[in-house]
Amino acid sequence: MLVGAQLRRLREARGVTREEAGKAIRASHSKISRLELGRTGLKRRDVADLLTLYDVTDDAERATLLSLTEQAGMPGWWQAYGDVVPGWFDAYLGLEQAACVIRSYEVQFVPGLLQTEDYARAVIQLGRRNVTGHEVERRVALRMRRQEILYRPDPPKLWIVIDETALRRLIGGATTMRAQIEHLIRISELPQVTVQIMPFCACGHAGAAGPITILRFPEGELPDVVYLEQLAGALYLDKPAETERYWHVMNRLDIEAEQPGAAATILNRVLKEI
Repeated sequence: MLVGAQLRRLREARGVTREEAGKAIRASHSKISRLELGRTGLKRRDVADLLTLYDVTDDAERATLLSLTEQAGMPGWWQAYGDVVPGWFDAYLGLEQAACVIRSYEVQFVPGLLQTEDYARAVIQLGRRNVTGHEVERRVALRMRRQEILYRPDPPKLWIVIDETALRRLIGGATTMRAQIEHLIRISELPQVTVQIMPFCACGHAGAAGPITILRFPEGELPDVVYLEQLAGALYLDKPAETERYWHVMNRLDIEAEQPGAAATILNRVLKEI
């Protein structure tokens, strides 16, 4: 998706049509469309030919995109969980692993990267009456594996705003929820993690439309991606006009929520009231 988005911007900047790009790699315009949307595999030769067509001559820029092309063809660790990962979520897992900044707002649940095993298990079982125990445990294992990015040598900056509603909802029961709140208190102390709480009293705040996740990547020329999860799918937005709007919403949420220094106090208060 990232390589495709960059190729699209380069093509549009040069005024090249999809038909012309397709001819350059011996393909149709529809393949160019699929390639730019991240819906088909990437061949190094094709990407190199497109970069030449788009007059990309800078060695460093070419090397970055060609390296990403090779990485895109390599299976990620999460693909071993393909039996429990829907196709629309697979792309997000790769983006999450590559991000250097992850900013998110959640209204119903504690975000997946901050969940305990028991809480994750309870969330996964909600609304899934026919799910097998094996599938539940596979999904829990995947969620726990995702959290390893917070402890790697170069962890992403994780900035989370959690609605107080999510903290008051006893997912999995009181014992599970107490353990989850205690985990949030501990993990919010990590230097790479910032947690803010949106209190009940913040009526009509910027996040009223629902959960938002924004991903930013180390390579400055690659676009930010806004991830909006839905019931049976997800939207991935990467056009500047779209992502800038959501950055504005996220910045307002940070202002309207309680400041990071208050998170531990609020979480301890909630813990006592459970």
